[in-house]
Amino acid sequence: MAASLQLNLRPFRLQQFRSNSVPKQAPKFATICCSANTPKRRYTITLLPGDGIGPEVISVAKNVLNLTGSLEGIEFGFKEMPMGGAALDLTGVPLPEETLSTAKQSDAVLLGAIGGYKWDKNEKHLKPETGLLQLREGLKVFANLRPASVLPQLVDASTLKKEVAEGVDLMVVRELTGGIYFGKPRGFGMNENGEEIGFNTEIYAAYEIDRIARVAFETARKRRGKLCSVDKANVLEASMFWRKRVMAIALEYPDVELTHMYVDNAAMQLVRNPKQFDTIVTNNIFGDILSDEASMITGSIGMLPSASLGEAGPGLFEPIHGSAPDIAGQDKANPLATILSAAMLLKYGLGEEEAALRIETAVLDTLSKGFRTGDIYSGENKLVGCKEMGDEVLKSIETEVPATV
Repeated sequence: MAASLQLNLRPFRLQQFRSNSVPKQAPKFATICCSANTPKRRYTITLLPGDGIGPEVISVAKNVLNLTGSLEGIEFGFKEMPMGGAALDLTGVPLPEETLSTAKQSDAVLLGAIGGYKWDKNEKHLKPETGLLQLREGLKVFANLRPASVLPQLVDASTLKKEVAEGVDLMVVRELTGGIYFGKPRGFGMNENGEEIGFNTEIYAAYEIDRIARVAFETARKRRGKLCSVDKANVLEASMFWRKRVMAIALEYPDVELTHMYVDNAAMQLVRNPKQFDTIVTNNIFGDILSDEASMITGSIGMLPSASLGEAGPGLFEPIHGSAPDIAGQDKANPLATILSAAMLLKYGLGEEEAALRIETAVLDTLSKGFRTGDIYSGENKLVGCKEMGDEVLKSIETEVPATV
């Protein structure tokens, strides 16, 4: 990426962005023999299985990383730590200090999922989701990258008409550590009429907008050169300021086409004509909502990975789906989003592009063979569980090796 903006610079550069997070067609293959004398690159990965289906999908992703590493000359040291509801039950807090310390000292962090009905009635500071906010803040990751691409193998799984969904390939760049989720003042109180109220503050400093805007422009530059900034500048002062700063940063990127869209219109356009979008940049709360909406265009929230990156230190990689407590422990979870999050970890967190491509290609190969978990299943395919889907990806990793990146 540009020298003026460095996100996890040791391994990560925005030049590494391809137009898709996953290649839509598998590349040609060649047999590669790894020499036992090849020096190994060594990385420490903090695993945060979390709650619900988190432990199941993290177990599969760990196996995928281990096998990929053995074939690519990479050695992983894994440190599994409690977080979310699991940490609440074990330590009484959603993010123990030891977990955060371990995460900060690692090369990358892979998270499964957090939350569940069991903790829904907890006070806010004792909710699993609070631990996730604390983790993001502690790691100082501010840029959340969420790709949404409709793979040819899954175009029929989309809830949209085939002609609408086919060919969709967009990236949502969400600001992650500012805005209404973190703004102060916040809390509960009484108004002048003696009525009980709850309040939050949507607030952004110029530097927060400038840095996420630059990430988005760099991302768009390496994709199709189009960036849409989403706000609510017709109503909200914070959005007016957002638009002002994005327009100022745009002067640094004359080669990128910048447009603006109100968030309510953006929500409509994502289901009406999603192919119009290349890269979207928006604030924390709008990005939270729009990225989940975009995920359903692809057919299942269980297919999509994400990366959260900062200016230094380890990145946080996680599937965008929740903990799905209703299917936890039943071997029904789709592990592909977590597997693809592991690929993003390799590509954007560690700079191991060949290893990432090996995993991405294996996922495509597995889907091309017709294996499906319940969330993406249709009658002509083979229904498999979480573990078997992982096993099939492992087989593809071991037998088909991409010759080039």
